[in-house]
Amino acid sequence: MMPSITGLVLTYNGERLLDKCLASLSFCDKIIVVDSFSTDETLSIAEKYKATILQNPWDGFKSQFEFGLKHIESEWVISLDQDEICSTKLKEEILKELDKTDSSTTAFRPRRRNWYYDRFMKHSGWYPDRLIRIFRPEYLTVTQSGSHESFKASGTVKDIDADILHYPYESFSHHLSKINLYAQEGADDLKRKHRKGGITVALAHAIMRFIKIYFFKLGMLDGKAGFINAMHGFFYVFLKYVRINEGDWGTPFDSE
Repeated sequence: MMPSITGLVLTYNGERLLDKCLASLSFCDKIIVVDSFSTDETLSIAEKYKATILQNPWDGFKSQFEFGLKHIESEWVISLDQDEICSTKLKEEILKELDKTDSSTTAFRPRRRNWYYDRFMKHSGWYPDRLIRIFRPEYLTVTQSGSHESFKASGTVKDIDADILHYPYESFSHHLSKINLYAQEGADDLKRKHRKGGITVALAHAIMRFIKIYFFKLGMLDGKAGFINAMHGFFYVFLKYVRINEGDWGTPFDSE
């Protein structure tokens, strides 16, 4: 007998792709949307798919995700971001695996194909980008460091050779706005860890990030998109480290 499945999506002003996201989860027995009081059409889209809508103030990914998990009653959960789509192939593989899996298997890691600028990235550290996204909720642990969160599952974790389709940015402007947010969260996290910042440290880390993405991770093979992404990676790391010692910018309006 096929086990019960809940699709879980955290949202905030996600109208751009939420329709496609929820449509791709229509094979689930139930869809739960945990919303941080969106002001666009997010809730209307969720209602269209008869999703259970839970509104909760945003206090970080870990807190919001754990809030959603408290409302799970199914044996399995499929977690997607609001800008992700479960591909047809992945849906087929999930149903096949869950129909035959034993109790020792607690999670699955599908691949994630990330679209950037004009292509799905094949290199740059962006693929196969395996993540735990299908899991038994009682075996899952959520961790977070700065702007980066991750899932860990006790028990046996298996890979699924099918893709989540991810469309994280709709423009360079959108990417830069995310870089600004993530750099601040990263700087705050580094500050709490008493890490050193400043221009020299920021440049050193930023240069190493570019080299890692563009050369070691073969970003050069992703064409123009690979170069632009590597430069944005450079900028993100530079901002993160230089903001550790940002200070208060002084008060020039009180000076002559």
